[in-house]
Amino acid sequence: MPDSGVSRAQRTQTPTAKDAPGTTGPSAPTPAPLPAAPPAPAAPLVAARRAALLVTLVLGGLTALPALSMDMYLPALPEVTDALHAPAATVQLTLTACLLGMALGQLVVGPMSDRWGRRTPLLAGMLVYVVATAVCAFAPTAELLIGFRLLQGLAGAAGIVIARAVVRDLYDGMEMARFFSTLMLISGVAPIVAPLIGGQVLRFTDWRGIFVVLTVVGALLTLVVRRYLHETLPPDERHTGGVADALRTMRGLLADRVFTGYTLAGGLAFAVLFSYISASPFVVQEIYGASPQTFSLLFGLNSVGLIAVGQLNGKVLVGRVSLDRVLGIGLLIILAAAVALLLMTTGVFGEVGLAPMAAGLFVLMSAMGLAMPNANAQALMRSRNAAGSASALLGTSSFLIGAVASPLVGIAGEETAVPMAVVQVVCAVAAGACFLLLCRPWRQAAQG
Repeated sequence: MPDSGVSRAQRTQTPTAKDAPGTTGPSAPTPAPLPAAPPAPAAPLVAARRAALLVTLVLGGLTALPALSMDMYLPALPEVTDALHAPAATVQLTLTACLLGMALGQLVVGPMSDRWGRRTPLLAGMLVYVVATAVCAFAPTAELLIGFRLLQGLAGAAGIVIARAVVRDLYDGMEMARFFSTLMLISGVAPIVAPLIGGQVLRFTDWRGIFVVLTVVGALLTLVVRRYLHETLPPDERHTGGVADALRTMRGLLADRVFTGYTLAGGLAFAVLFSYISASPFVVQEIYGASPQTFSLLFGLNSVGLIAVGQLNGKVLVGRVSLDRVLGIGLLIILAAAVALLLMTTGVFGEVGLAPMAAGLFVLMSAMGLAMPNANAQALMRSRNAAGSASALLGTSSFLIGAVASPLVGIAGEETAVPMAVVQVVCAVAAGACFLLLCRPWRQAAQG
């Protein structure tokens, strides 16, 4: 951490008169001590805090990029199916393609950032993201839209993976877990604002206008990154090897059973979240008849729950309760909410309206604030010298599992929410199993 810049007052000893040369007889009165030097201005401390705040905001913007790319587009999914004359399953592939691109892109950009530093790969990825998003706005067919959504995801992956790597460069231990919770506060605003913006854009234009807005947001974020995000990986800490060295590093990380356990647990929890993101526009609007604006409000409310619980995690629980215990509680709540949703969608409780479904989705979404930041922090704490590669594996696993889950939620058509709930229950059970069997938190607690 940088020095505070506040200098301490120098202690000055003043000789007494009896010690001074040429004095005789009784001691002369002791002169008053010199006043202490005033403390130096705390300008370096203020500057450091401002720099830290700017870095936090920039990293928050980068981690919000997936939510912006996905959630602004969600209210337009039914309109896209009509405009491009494509079935719902095909249009959902535009989400899957973007997600798959973000998964594969992280696998490439992460090791690149370990070799060449964080800034250069990040700026290159952001520029490609802006171009790909602009092309999406003019796509005439669903197939072309899917292709450029894939490219958009590949390029946007740079922001996700490098943001996590920068956090690992700057923080460790509990501080890293707290910072991830802070990022969740900033990036969590995106799921609230994005569907609202998307719904309002649809009041004045069609779905293509959403991609125009995303293009402008991407361009502005690129300029902010270029201006305010400095390099955090010193040259002497970079990996000099090529592809083979990167693959060896990743293989070593995956050989760590505990790292793999946290990675899979976090990835499967993300799959639960993304199955909700992918299916909720059709569940809320087509099955329950809500308007795009109502859907946006409900989606934003769920995001508020995620942010609030994330802040509870970072401000209250971290440092008081072990990260493993909080992670386990979060996974358990996710499983309970998923089971409740499955029972509601299969008619066990009879015919249920939108309110009970919305309540179950709220609990499920909120519990992500306990599971995801702690899974990421625990995994990254085991990878100090390969933060980029570790971040790539974390992100790739999450997005690949989410990409597989996304089309499954619509496999039975637009008239039922059962597939969504089934996918959520299966992924929640698998996440808990990976956490217990691979991480073995009780052994780590005994060792600690």
